[in-house]
Amino acid sequence: MRDKKCYIALEDFEHRVVVNCLNEMRNNLIANGKDTDAVDEVLLKIIDAKQKKFTVIYKEA
Repeated sequence: MRDKKCYIALEDFEHRVVVNCLNEMRNNLIANGKDTDAVDEVLLKIIDAKQKKFTVIYKEA
């Protein structure tokens, strides 16, 4: 079965916060001697993600 892909839009500040939080989670897992494979995978995807500029258009219903 094909994995479902999810996309999120983050501003620069939000991107830095997500990377910082994932890195802190990874450090806590390492300190507790637990496996970090899942966090590593997500952290690398966030860091290597392409940045795409777009505009948000608000329309009233």
